[in-house]
Amino acid sequence: MTALPPSGSRGAVWKWSVCGMLLLASAINYMDRQTLSGLSVRITQEFGMTKTQYGQVEAVFGYSFAAGSLVFGWMADRFAVHRVYAAVLALWSLVGMSTGWAQNHQDLLIFRGLLGFFEAGHWPCAVRITRSLLDERQRSLGNGLLQSGATVGAILTPLVLPLLLGVGSADGTGAWRPPFFLLGAVGLLWLIPWLALVRSGDLRSGAESVAASGSSATPFLKVLFSGRMLAVIGVVACINTTWQVLRAWLPMFLQKGRGYSETEALHFNSAFFAAADVGCLAAGALAVALARRGRTPSGARFLVFAVCALLCCGTVAVPWLGRGPWLLVVLLAIAAGALGVFPLYHTFTQDLSEHHQGKVTGAAGVAAWILPAQAQMLFGMSADRLGTMDPGLVAAGLLPILALPPLWYLHRLKTRTLP
Repeated sequence: MTALPPSGSRGAVWKWSVCGMLLLASAINYMDRQTLSGLSVRITQEFGMTKTQYGQVEAVFGYSFAAGSLVFGWMADRFAVHRVYAAVLALWSLVGMSTGWAQNHQDLLIFRGLLGFFEAGHWPCAVRITRSLLDERQRSLGNGLLQSGATVGAILTPLVLPLLLGVGSADGTGAWRPPFFLLGAVGLLWLIPWLALVRSGDLRSGAESVAASGSSATPFLKVLFSGRMLAVIGVVACINTTWQVLRAWLPMFLQKGRGYSETEALHFNSAFFAAADVGCLAAGALAVALARRGRTPSGARFLVFAVCALLCCGTVAVPWLGRGPWLLVVLLAIAAGALGVFPLYHTFTQDLSEHHQGKVTGAAGVAAWILPAQAQMLFGMSADRLGTMDPGLVAAGLLPILALPPLWYLHRLKTRTLP
């Protein structure tokens, strides 16, 4: 099928400026998300929470994210996507700020549930926008920038948290509250350039894409229950569980599991996400390079994905490594693999349907978050019962290997993109 030209009549500078705004939105998304993880030891100690209870907080975020994925996936295809995007970013920013007023475990469950629901709107909207803006040759780079933004936010958060803790008394009760207020406000500032940059008519809707191609839209249920969609769901359920477990528990693992100080853990957390960003961009670049050397695009994606999955298996070495440089080196390699799989995954979802891109991303988001939410609770329970987080990390790192069979199915399939 011939690729449609990107929507809108603006030039390349504008197009990549919009991609830059998507990168910033991803960064803000993760800054609001990672603030709790970075301050988890302080908050759980102040509220007298067990690891099981902290796992429940992360699980509520995941379940709410799954619900929001369906709602905003539908809205991204149905309404003006740039307006939906602005609305969800404003709402998750306000909820992120509100978390600073939490008084107990129950409050955290409520605020994190709302944050997960509204943050879920980011990916259906952003992937819908990159598909509308970019042609098939450019989407891997656009997806890489989009995913890279998440790690930019994750890198920055551990670095700025110690500074923001200084707004109050760094050692006192409640010193963790100002970071939520200040980082949540950043998202509201993002809205100003976004609303100035993107106007109605700049981005083509799903219906307009189908009309431009001269074809009729495939019913969504046919797309949803296709073998390709089921394979996508299997892939994302595995890879997102790995990533979300590492994202949520690494600071606590370093402090409680290996005896690092809060400052040391936060600084390494920043390095961890920097390595993840390198892996994300390198995976996309390597897939492009392999395709230029004669491999099919899908074959190149599968090969790079397999390499990243093997890097994730480095978690099997964690129980044998105490505090020291070897542990940190292994964790950095795991980081590169754990995020490197995502640009490849997003490209496969963009092959599924032009008309239903938002709903495809949203439906996949349900699978992407139901399993991680359950895994978060199991991880916390395991850590409390066994007195160590090592087995949970090992299990999480092996999941991307399980994604290889459904990914191979997607690679081998030669059917065209559905309208």
